[in-house]
Amino acid sequence: MKGAGYYSKATGGAKDVIDHGKSLVLGAIEAIGQTDNTRPFTMSDMGCADGGTSLDMVGEALCAIRARWPERPIQMVYTDLPRNDFSQLFQMVHGLTDVESYIGTVDNLYVMASATSFHQAMFAPATLDLGFSATASHYISDRPCQISDHVHMVGASGEERRAYEEQGRRDWETFLRRRSDELAADGRLVLFNFGIDEEGRYLGHTGGVSMFETFNEIWEQFRDEGHITGEEYLATNFPQCYRTVEQFTDPLTDKGSDVYASGLRLDHVETRVVRCPYERDFTENHRDADRFALEYIPTLRSWSETSFAAGLSADRAPEERQRILDAYYTACEERVRQSPEGHAMDYVHIYLVLRKD
Repeated sequence: MKGAGYYSKATGGAKDVIDHGKSLVLGAIEAIGQTDNTRPFTMSDMGCADGGTSLDMVGEALCAIRARWPERPIQMVYTDLPRNDFSQLFQMVHGLTDVESYIGTVDNLYVMASATSFHQAMFAPATLDLGFSATASHYISDRPCQISDHVHMVGASGEERRAYEEQGRRDWETFLRRRSDELAADGRLVLFNFGIDEEGRYLGHTGGVSMFETFNEIWEQFRDEGHITGEEYLATNFPQCYRTVEQFTDPLTDKGSDVYASGLRLDHVETRVVRCPYERDFTENHRDADRFALEYIPTLRSWSETSFAAGLSADRAPEERQRILDAYYTACEERVRQSPEGHAMDYVHIYLVLRKD
């Protein structure tokens, strides 16, 4: 993700996803039956980025934890990859930005971070009480192959599509086994995952202009016009896998799976579509195509730019790489400006609540 607070400022929809699912987090806290007040209660936000999109929810969750266990120390652990902007995260949490923070509203609270991938072990066994993650677990640990005619697995077919789905399956089961080992007895996981719903909808593909198709068309145009090479086009593959409800739940319901054997159980699953706030504002309020393009493209750029940058040759000078990326998003902006109808990054999520039996 882009740092320096860019992500949370540009992705109001990701905050909406979390805020709309807040009741699932609070319900999970209420359902935990632990009575040990001496051991710290540990909550995590896994794949936290700069922490801004979850800040309000985490504040409410910590207050609910404190209400249930008045004397218990609370550890709030933010996790993301080593290259994440943890400085911005802590500025956000400690109220050093223009965003109101929960810090100071909960006593006996200890906030910390771990720069460890959620594909690996992050907590000591049986110490995690409430694990939360939103809009993060679609990232896979490795790209299994190059996609010959697209930038994302949703546009892949045949063996290439199957390779991404298999990588996604392995990584999801690894994620679940790791978290099961880390969860304390009767602990909970609340996960809001990008996915493919029962109607075949996914992020930016809900009936209008397909976002990933637009990404690919413009990147192909850059290749055909010589702005990037054919090798760079092939090297541009988002390290993501969007899973169906069945792919998410199979390891949790199959009594022969290692995940089920570990004691992890499915309490709740549902799909939700959260409307793109920038498209909604354009459609229902201002009808200004220039304004829509200027507000909409940054939310796409906040999370997609790193994947396009990764496809560019390391032999290019940093300034040249940045010029290409700037030109690419300018082209995306111009396409939206010229024909704004139908463009939207609606969020399609599979909401899961899991418990450690």
